[in-house]
Amino acid sequence: MIFERAARREFAQAAAGISVVLLAIVLSVQLIRLLKDAAGGSLAPEGVLAMLAFAAVRFLPMLLTLTLFVAVLLSLSRMYRDSEMVVWLSSGMPLTRWLRPVLRFAMPIVIAVAALSLVLSPWANLAQGNFEAALSARSELSSVAAGAFKEVRGGRQVYFVERMDDKAGRIGNVFIASMQEGKLGVVVSDAGGVEVRENGDRFLVLESGRRYEVEPGSAAFRVMDFARYAVRTEDGDARPIRQIPRRVPLLDLVSMPEPEMRGELLGRIAIPISAVILALLAIPLSYVNPRAGRSANLLIAIIVYAIYSNLISISQAWVTGDKLPFAVGLLLPHLVMLLPLLILFRGRLTGSFIWQKRRVA
Repeated sequence: MIFERAARREFAQAAAGISVVLLAIVLSVQLIRLLKDAAGGSLAPEGVLAMLAFAAVRFLPMLLTLTLFVAVLLSLSRMYRDSEMVVWLSSGMPLTRWLRPVLRFAMPIVIAVAALSLVLSPWANLAQGNFEAALSARSELSSVAAGAFKEVRGGRQVYFVERMDDKAGRIGNVFIASMQEGKLGVVVSDAGGVEVRENGDRFLVLESGRRYEVEPGSAAFRVMDFARYAVRTEDGDARPIRQIPRRVPLLDLVSMPEPEMRGELLGRIAIPISAVILALLAIPLSYVNPRAGRSANLLIAIIVYAIYSNLISISQAWVTGDKLPFAVGLLLPHLVMLLPLLILFRGRLTGSFIWQKRRVA
C-alpha cells in the first residue's frame, strides 16, 4: 500500500539521522578515552584506530536497537502533531494497522542486531584481546609517547622522550632512569635513535649525553660523559588472553553449562528480542497532544529504553549468579515489557485512557 511505503520511507530517513548522531556521540567518547590512554603511554598510538573499530562493533547492537525505537516513535509522533493520525483514525483505520509497516521496516534492522549481538560482537571482543596481547609483546620503546613518562620492566626502568620523529627514527631530549644491582642510574641525552643488530637485538643508542649513578642511602655518586651510549631494549611479555564470557563464540557458548556462560548467552539473545518489542512499543507510545512539547516523547523513549535495559541486566545477573533458571531469566524481562505493550494498545484502541476521554469531551 502507498501509506506503507511512505511510512517506511519516513522511518528510514529518521533512522539514518538518529544512527549518525548516536554513532558520532559514542565514537567521540571512545576516541577521547583512547587518545588519553595513548597520551599516557598505556596504548600504542598506532592502535587507536583499531581499538576504535572494535568499540564500534561492540556498541552497534545497542545503537541500532535504540535507533529503531526512536525512529518509529518520532515518525509516528510527527503524524500525531500534524493531525495525520487523527485523519487516519477518523477514517476507521485501527492503530493495529501500523504493526505491518513497522515490523517490515524493523526486520532487517533486527536481523543486523542479531548478527552483531550473537556473532560479530564476540568476535570483536576476542580480536581486541588478541590485539592488546600483541601490543603488550612489542618492544618496550614502541609504547613510549613524546612528553610522557613510561614505566617498563615492572617499574625498574622509566623513559621520558621530549621529541619523537617516527619517520626518521630519531628522538630528542631523552631521560632514562633504571635500577641495576641496587644502584640508581640516570641517563640524559640530547638525541638518539633505535638500532637493530644482526641477531635481532634492539638498542636505544644515545648521543652526547651524561650518566649519573648513585647508590640509595649513600652520598657517593659518579658522573660519566659519553659520546655514544647503547641501552638494550626488550620485548614485553605477551599477556595471556583470559577466557571471559563476552569473548566466547556463539557455538561454544551454547554448549557451556556454567552460570556465567548462560548469563552471557541470555544477554546476547535478549538484544534482538528487545529490538522487536521496543519497535512495537513505539506505536502506542507515539501518541502526543499537538499542543504539547516536542521533547516529551523523546524523554519517554529514553526512560522506557533504560527500564528495559535494566530489566535485561538484572535477569542476566540473576542467571549468572545461579539465582534464576536460564529459561525464566530469558523470558522474564520481555514478558514484563509485553504487559504495558498490550495495555497501551488496548487503551489506544478503546479510548479508555483518561486524557483521551477528556480530549474527546
